[in-house]
Amino acid sequence: MSLLEETNAAGGTPVATPAPGPATPDVIRSAKPLSRGRLIWRRLTQTSRFWAGAIAIAVILLWAILGPLLYPYDATGRDPLNMGLGPTQLHWFGTNNIGQDLYAQTLVGLQKSIVIGLIAGPLGTLIAAVVGSVAGYLGGVVDRVLVWCINLLLVLPSFILLVILSPLFKGLSWVFLTIFIAGFSWMIMAQVVRSQTRSLRDRDFVKAARYMGVPMPTILGRHIIPNIASLLIIDATLGVVASILAETGLSYFGFGIRAPDVSLGTLLAEGTSAAVTRPWLFVFPAGVLILTLFAVSLIGDALRDAVDPTSGVNRD
Repeated sequence: MSLLEETNAAGGTPVATPAPGPATPDVIRSAKPLSRGRLIWRRLTQTSRFWAGAIAIAVILLWAILGPLLYPYDATGRDPLNMGLGPTQLHWFGTNNIGQDLYAQTLVGLQKSIVIGLIAGPLGTLIAAVVGSVAGYLGGVVDRVLVWCINLLLVLPSFILLVILSPLFKGLSWVFLTIFIAGFSWMIMAQVVRSQTRSLRDRDFVKAARYMGVPMPTILGRHIIPNIASLLIIDATLGVVASILAETGLSYFGFGIRAPDVSLGTLLAEGTSAAVTRPWLFVFPAGVLILTLFAVSLIGDALRDAVDPTSGVNRD
């Protein structure tokens, strides 16, 4: 770098000064901060469990949708020459006592269980979001009444209630079972949403919207629910697992899906008695159920850790 010689006026001492160069900016611009949603997505995509679960559930969904179209047998057809047959090249998962193909039945049962889980899980979360946010925002008498209803539903044994009501709904389809599962799966999350809403309603942006005359549904939809959306997404994801397990358990005991409909629960119920003599009738539906629940659970755990970095494996 070139230097300029200057004479000090006081003592005549030469002073070296740097040559003029490009001006240095006074303000250094920093990167734009990430929003909460983008930050959660960034953490999520950096988690191997999320990708493992997402890829696994994508493969399972494609298998459940395309599998029956590429297989020569259907769930109701019978092969009288191969009744009670083990897995072969002709029947990949074997057949049951009346010659029905277990592979085709497993795919149909997987479709039904996934549909029930995908509807009942988010539906229960939606009910929790509406009831919890309304109770927490309004407070007073409305809050006390809704909390009383939540506590009442929590102490009611849903399984026993379904056993009592099941004879009245024999003619109805699986839609009733889906609504029933969703109707008894939202209470705990509603309490969480209520407590979060009570803390958010005193924030300045909520007060400003209220003073400006913004109606309550708009405040809940634009200011309250988006701030707890991450919790609702986690609950909906894990609710899919809980709903599939609930449907499987109820169908296993004969209170859910019934013949001629097929689900993983009905297949497990039929295969339990032959688990020792003909294990393929139980092992294959159970394996498909475990893989499906495990894949969805991986996504739910990754979502939880992305929202709260201090939870789970990130705690250390």
